[in-house]
Amino acid sequence: MRNPLAMGAALLALSTTSGLANDWSGFYAGGGIGNIEVDPSGAGDKEDDTSYGVHAGYRYDTGQWVFGGEFEYDWTDVELDPGVSVDNVMRLKATAGYDFGNTLVYIAAGAAEVDVDGLGNDWGEFFGLGAAYAVSSQTILSLELLEHNFSDIDGSGVDADAWSVNLRASWRF
Repeated sequence: MRNPLAMGAALLALSTTSGLANDWSGFYAGGGIGNIEVDPSGAGDKEDDTSYGVHAGYRYDTGQWVFGGEFEYDWTDVELDPGVSVDNVMRLKATAGYDFGNTLVYIAAGAAEVDVDGLGNDWGEFFGLGAAYAVSSQTILSLELLEHNFSDIDGSGVDADAWSVNLRASWRF
């Protein structure tokens, strides 16, 4: 009788050979869960909370280099002060990375809009790093670490820095 664990490992290895994910080009969409930490100036102490969201984008694989664009929307509830909380963050993201076959390592940067209940909405910038792994030709798991900077949120005089880490699952179509 064959070892089921060994057979499972062999099937996983066959399903993730470089032939399946050699081309990162195409549309994708998915969801994620993570954590966001917000450090405001003058509106409470540094706080963090769970975030969860959706994303959709497109990547173009040139052979070794992969470029893309993405829309991402995360919900959270980071309480900074009584009556002041970060409710969501929307990102318009550009990415550039290196294709290692089933693994893609990339940098990300772009514009982010933060919705702060009690202060208002405002735009800022973000940048960070990510890594994606093609589990199959259609399923991708990724991890991202992003730093955000917001200045004078909605004219309130409050600046904020935020850091997020997200584990994401995406499906190519």
